[in-house]
Amino acid sequence: MIYHTIGRRKRSTARIYISTEGNGLITVNSKTLENYFPKYIRYKIFYPIELLNIKNQFNIIIRVSGGGVNGQIEAIRLAISRAMCKINSKNKIILKSEGLLTRDSREVERKKFGQKKARKKYQFSKR
Repeated sequence: MIYHTIGRRKRSTARIYISTEGNGLITVNSKTLENYFPKYIRYKIFYPIELLNIKNQFNIIIRVSGGGVNGQIEAIRLAISRAMCKINSKNKIILKSEGLLTRDSREVERKKFGQKKARKKYQFSKR
């Protein structure tokens, strides 16, 4: 059986397809996980999987777009957590207590005209 979920963070959107019959293969945008993301940040993706002790039981196909590396990783983590809740409703208690099911809605504030950045102003000279 294949489960489909979506996760978002900042400007990133991740679509996850998890098949229950698998051997732990993870592909991101038709590349392996090792080729797509740097090593130092990959542990965030595996956190919900390791928390539930279900490593190497599922094949995961990921389509991610937009944002930077950190936003994409956190969008994937949210989508995986949501899929684990679809697979088994008992997983929801564990994942919710770790804060993995909450969508972080913070976005970058837009730059306004007449200012340097969103809130920073140009230097004011009185004389």
